[in-house]
Amino acid sequence: MVLYWNLRRSKPGLSPSSPHPEIKDQWHDGRIPQRSNLRRLKVYTRPLARLIEQLQHLPGIGPKSAQRLALHILKRPEMEVQALAQALLDAKKQVGVCSECFHLSAEPVCEICRAPNRDSHIVCVVADSKDVIAIEKTREYPGLYHVLGGLISPMDGIGPEQLHISPLIKRVSQKKIQEVILAISPSIEGDTTTLYIGQLLKPFTKVTRIAFGLPMGGDLEYADEVTLARALEGRRELD
Repeated sequence: MVLYWNLRRSKPGLSPSSPHPEIKDQWHDGRIPQRSNLRRLKVYTRPLARLIEQLQHLPGIGPKSAQRLALHILKRPEMEVQALAQALLDAKKQVGVCSECFHLSAEPVCEICRAPNRDSHIVCVVADSKDVIAIEKTREYPGLYHVLGGLISPMDGIGPEQLHISPLIKRVSQKKIQEVILAISPSIEGDTTTLYIGQLLKPFTKVTRIAFGLPMGGDLEYADEVTLARALEGRRELD
């Protein structure tokens, strides 16, 4: 009631006995108006609100982060904002997938597949292009890649037909591939995909899977049972 009385006083020409236009229906049937209706404010101008709304569609960006980014963009020079917008459009229009490995590329064949110093006898199979980027940052893998474009997930309606599995089988069976490394994250979907692809590739070449275990600097007491079990399975002899 105090909130309602304050609202009457903040609106000239409205008396406490006359219903507010936004909440008159709630007072008409005797219900107390909700606080969300009483506190509804137009904080952002429409173009800024649209920008914040679009930024929230990005992964890991919540309302506060979107607001911070939007206000930062408005403070930048117009040329910088135009360059950002153009870069977004160019990337969307020009970046596709490699015809060989299905990694992100602006050319028919990506730079990794074209590189003469890569070992073409080894293929690392990953679920997404972000996994290629992660492995490349280690600077330890000399071979080629094959991006599946996802994982087998019957609950989400994703089967082997929706992934780049058939091109992988054709690639391995027709070329002299000596080893296929399955670098797929451990999960229900990941394990299902790994077992499925492994069974298909074993008749053609050697199939291995990257080891999973304790991270550098991790303590045994804080590791879960599955991580410890995989660490024991992936043990190797000291050099």
